[in-house]
Amino acid sequence: MATPAEGHITQIIGAVIDVEFPREAIPGVYEALKLKDVDLTLEVQQQLGDGVVRTIAMGPSEGLRRGLAVTATGAPISVPVGQATLGRIMDVLGAPQDNRGDVKAKERLPIHRAPPAFDEQAGGQDLLVTGIKVIDLLVPFAKGGKVGLFGGAGVGKTVNMLELINNIAKQYSGLSVFAGVGERTREGNDFYHEMIESGVIDKDNLGNSKVAMVYGQMNEPPGNRLRVALTGLTMAEYFRDEVRPDSGGKGRDVLFFVDNIYRYTLAGTEVSALLGRMPSAVGYQPTLAEEMGVLQERITSTKKGSITSIQAVYVPADDLTDPSPATTFAHLDATVVLSRQIASLGIYPAVDPLDSTSRQLDPLVVGEEHYNVARGVQAVLQRYKELQDIIAILGMDELSEEDKLTVFRARKVQRFLSQPFNVAKVFTGQDGKIVPLKDTIRGFKGIISGEYDSLPEQAFYMVGSIEEAVAKAKTLQ
Repeated sequence: MATPAEGHITQIIGAVIDVEFPREAIPGVYEALKLKDVDLTLEVQQQLGDGVVRTIAMGPSEGLRRGLAVTATGAPISVPVGQATLGRIMDVLGAPQDNRGDVKAKERLPIHRAPPAFDEQAGGQDLLVTGIKVIDLLVPFAKGGKVGLFGGAGVGKTVNMLELINNIAKQYSGLSVFAGVGERTREGNDFYHEMIESGVIDKDNLGNSKVAMVYGQMNEPPGNRLRVALTGLTMAEYFRDEVRPDSGGKGRDVLFFVDNIYRYTLAGTEVSALLGRMPSAVGYQPTLAEEMGVLQERITSTKKGSITSIQAVYVPADDLTDPSPATTFAHLDATVVLSRQIASLGIYPAVDPLDSTSRQLDPLVVGEEHYNVARGVQAVLQRYKELQDIIAILGMDELSEEDKLTVFRARKVQRFLSQPFNVAKVFTGQDGKIVPLKDTIRGFKGIISGEYDSLPEQAFYMVGSIEEAVAKAKTLQ
């Protein structure tokens, strides 16, 4: 075996480090380099000529100096995969962060991999029922699809994602991978304890756990935040493609949660500027679309198994036309847009029923009744939105009888779209509700057809099924 090439650091600019090697032994792009005296991994990004490569550090660069020895590994960054990762918290390199010893994985895979070929990919039309009324009715998710939760700061992206994990991962026998990309360390800690309480992580017997966690938090260097999504995805791909003796030649259906895709973009922006690339619109990296494509194209379903991905996407200044969320839109099957205006009305989840979209909302996929009820709900809410200016200027008395009825029903629909969450019980004191799809459709069908015109609108606020609204109305009278 050839002796690994050795070089030395020539320049350090924050997270970007230049390393000089002998000209005949220059490492390739994306190759991992190790520092000799410091526990730090570098990843090659550019070859500058004269034996010099430009790298990004997968850890803090404090205390480094020019002249430190660096060794090439001859391979890209690889991470542990398989059963041993379940119930564990790992960093971008797959190193454990939970003080529970090494991750004893039998296999490691490189984080840079090609997406499945066209002939290996599979399309599916099966619905993934979440138990959240507004999502199941208006923004149905596909099993093996990609879903984005879009919203500004503080409108509930992480709470919605935790509730989805709570509802889906519990009732769902498959495995999940959670990638915390540039989010708060506190949220990662909360998530870990939430998973232990709900039984998704078995602390006493980690092998029975159903989720692997990879964190590259806000306080970490941009290299970690840029690559941690790929680390999580590599673990999810392994579970999808792994054929077990009892599986009949099939892999698994895997859930892949990412919080937050915007931080992945932001880390790319930081690295891009340090690498000397000219910024493009709004200061983003010129390679924004390509970097997003590299990640999103690997999140797909094959004939062996599927990856269903739910991604939180921060929207800077609530501007959905910002290049980062706008680039993400193109890759998704369903977009759940969270609205500050709806949150200000006290309606949670604050999903905008008119802005959110799903490719699955098609009569051939969801059925004629579901489709007609969903479109009926949107039509009522759209008409109410159009009438709001008239109501604000002239008042309700100036509306026709038909429009008055539309407004009363729209306000009931709006309140019935709210729902108590299990993960918010500590704040609200109210038990969370999981509503079956048929009950959701029946409830909204009754409201828009006038069946519940006699009930006060506050009866529909923060309840599960329509029966609960009827029972609540009796207590209000």
